[in-house]
Amino acid sequence: MKTYALVGRNISYSFSRRYFAEKFAKEQITDCEYINFDIPYIEELPTLIAATPTLAGMNVTIPYKEAVLPLLDQQSEALMAIKACNTIKMLPSGKLKGDNTDYIGFRDSLIPYLQPHHNRALILGTGGASKAVAFALSQLGIPFLLVSRESSAIAISYHELTKEIIENHSLIINTTPLGTFPKTEAFPPIPYQWITSQHLLYDLIYNPEKTTFLAKGATQGATILNGYPMLVLQAEAAWKIWNEDID
Repeated sequence: MKTYALVGRNISYSFSRRYFAEKFAKEQITDCEYINFDIPYIEELPTLIAATPTLAGMNVTIPYKEAVLPLLDQQSEALMAIKACNTIKMLPSGKLKGDNTDYIGFRDSLIPYLQPHHNRALILGTGGASKAVAFALSQLGIPFLLVSRESSAIAISYHELTKEIIENHSLIINTTPLGTFPKTEAFPPIPYQWITSQHLLYDLIYNPEKTTFLAKGATQGATILNGYPMLVLQAEAAWKIWNEDID
């Protein structure tokens, strides 16, 4: 038996556990189980790992994608660049190798929707998810601006968004939790009146299916995409990492 787990806090809603349970049933994988490590503090993780000898891999979600880094023995090149971990492989030696598949899920779900004019992006938010998005956009050769509540050395503030900036950045990605169920009325405070049919709005949120951010974009004629395809692709990328025969 191999055990896989999701590491997070307040994760009873978890996409991952449901997704892998369905995957195991559909593909008749009978020697695997997927459980939740729902912990109030990341410091509790080593005890859980020690108590789970069949553990083969873990996913990591909010709020531990960055907090888990000190517990890792090795990091992939992608993780060293992104500095936010969502996938951990248990090596035969017992050591933990961290990786990031969020960027793969985002990149591969975005590509089919990209048009030549989607050549500049705004990334809303500066957390762990935004780092994965930024890494993916860099791979695709799409320059971007980070947008946050307050301006900083790396980001402009929502208040600084002008008509010209919106017009010149036709790809807008929400990496914040604003609009997630149950607080579905919330949305990033961008000037939606300047969104056009040339824009592509991507929300990493998948519940609800159409966030207020996406609904406002659709009203302006924009193409919209939610985070569900990204979740599926990042999960499958994690499964591949867990089952590669590497030391």
